[in-house]
Amino acid sequence: MGGRLSRALARRLGRVRERLPAEVDGECVFCRIVEGRGEASVVAESPGALAFLDLQPVTPGHVLVVPRHHAAHLADLDDVDGAAVWALARRVAAGLRVAGLAEGVNLLLADGAVAWQTVWHVHLHVIPRRRGDGLRLLAAWTRPGRTRLDHTADRIRGAVEDT
Repeated sequence: MGGRLSRALARRLGRVRERLPAEVDGECVFCRIVEGRGEASVVAESPGALAFLDLQPVTPGHVLVVPRHHAAHLADLDDVDGAAVWALARRVAAGLRVAGLAEGVNLLLADGAVAWQTVWHVHLHVIPRRRGDGLRLLAAWTRPGRTRLDHTADRIRGAVEDT
């Protein structure tokens, strides 16, 4: 049994997310879904946002929450639509727990190609987590000193004030 488990785990870990089209006939795939012209397994909606299952879930119940109005990047999203996405994600996360699909939840928003964004319509991943689900975040964690942290905070604060 141990060999079979190891092979199954190796196959699972070897999977790569398939590159699905971000557009269909020159149109944003998420806009098509929001407008009811694209297929989706909808789990929840509100006047400002729509939640549907990811076609390539990291874990069972992996949901995407999108604003109804198109915004390619987080900076393009107005505060009302951003609040709608967050509020619906909160409801979906609670629903995942009640449905028995989650012991915890990760929220992930990829903004820009370097951050793994592949569809140019803001979308918040609501990823249900269960102990032993295999999802890991690998990073080169650092521990800069207070001086460096304060310098970085000053730099960001100045830029935020300018926006």
